[in-house]
Amino acid sequence: MTTSDYILWLVIPYVTLAFFILGHIWRYRYDKFGWTTRSSQLYESRLLRWASPLFHFGILAVFLGHVMGLVIPKSWTDAVGLSEEAYHVLAVGIGGIAGFGTLVGAALLIYRRRTVGPVFRATTKMDKAMWFMLGLVILLGLWNTVAGSVLNLGGHYNYRTGVSEWWRSVFYFNPKPELMAEAPLGFQLHALAAMALFAMWPFTRLVHVFSAPLWYLWRPYVVYRRRTDRLGARATRPGWERSGAGRR
Repeated sequence: MTTSDYILWLVIPYVTLAFFILGHIWRYRYDKFGWTTRSSQLYESRLLRWASPLFHFGILAVFLGHVMGLVIPKSWTDAVGLSEEAYHVLAVGIGGIAGFGTLVGAALLIYRRRTVGPVFRATTKMDKAMWFMLGLVILLGLWNTVAGSVLNLGGHYNYRTGVSEWWRSVFYFNPKPELMAEAPLGFQLHALAAMALFAMWPFTRLVHVFSAPLWYLWRPYVVYRRRTDRLGARATRPGWERSGAGRR
């Protein structure tokens, strides 16, 4: 291994974790009012109606796929009887569909942000950087899926015994940078782009992920009642009579 390998796959992962954790703490303490998606729905809703579900449901499926691929060891899926062939079919099929849906949704959101005047004017430099890095991560992930699993370019590579073990070793504080140093270039670029995205995450609108209103799933229905302007529809509370009422 070279010095650059140690820097890329040992030093940078921990620097990324530090930025991710400390950045969120700083943002929450000093920029609570900026902890938002900065929604642009009021400016345009026709494209958003299609783009937002595609992107958000797609990215959720991609996230769950990465949890299965990176967090769950191969020995666990082997223990429950999930063969390597079955896992491969699930990963390529579901992962490919989810990745493509995410890419289409992201492309529509970027197109909307660029072509709708009010939305474009509300776009910050950090928004542009975030969308660039997010798009790069998605494209590289899809390329690894297509090139490695469908086209079989560069020979077979089992990322579950390479990239996944490296990823878990970082969190075990027993890093194994040699595993990523031996990975194909596509996986290395995907990992570097993902680390760059996670390092800038706390300083973008992506912080809204940690403010998802999950309690909405259990809250009771909100009852709306029409407020009428017709006088006499209900009794006036004492002290709230109309000015001049009773005068002749």
